[in-house]
Amino acid sequence: MPFIVFEGLDGSGKSTLIRGLEAHLKSKGHSVVVTREPGGTPLGEELRELVTSKETQAPTPRAEALLYQAIRAQHVDLVIEPSLRAGAWVLCDRFRASSVAFQGGARGIDVAAIEWLNDFSTQSLRPGLTVLLDLTVQESSKRLAKRYESGEESLDRFESEKADFHERVRASYLAQAKMTENKDSWLVLDSSKSPEDLLIELLSSLDSKKFGEI
Repeated sequence: MPFIVFEGLDGSGKSTLIRGLEAHLKSKGHSVVVTREPGGTPLGEELRELVTSKETQAPTPRAEALLYQAIRAQHVDLVIEPSLRAGAWVLCDRFRASSVAFQGGARGIDVAAIEWLNDFSTQSLRPGLTVLLDLTVQESSKRLAKRYESGEESLDRFESEKADFHERVRASYLAQAKMTENKDSWLVLDSSKSPEDLLIELLSSLDSKKFGEI
């Protein structure tokens, strides 16, 4: 069954688009599993708190990369693979491309090493489609400021990184999308568009790629 991953900077609208696609698929009678990284399992959610919190010791880049891969291995083994075998559509907020973007592109770890770790932790599982919601770093910052304007929550460790960090993340995402081997498995959407228009574009792409009855 289809495995679709949503990537992009924080505030790009991944969650909104996932909810829209989930509602559409369920209206057609499909079984849908929505999940996320880091997280997705009880262990993954605990590790998410450790790796994103500003209140704990920050992991070194290599340690950070390995923590994400541990989360991913648990996630694939206990949630993603079983759901796909059961015939569900799996919609995931972030997956292996995030490690390439954040730990490779932004932290400077060798991308080949990251991809080896990705293959190990996922047993070489790849999404049928990776949807990149692209927006500028400036717009991402504006959206995050609005999200946290109540003061009840604050930016996490990654959201608090400087603009140049997020510029490197965005550049990595766009570079991945342009790779020849990803031509048919990536869809880049302009995140400045309305949620309704983004959902229409996504559904059109899924239809053209023959992802089943949508």
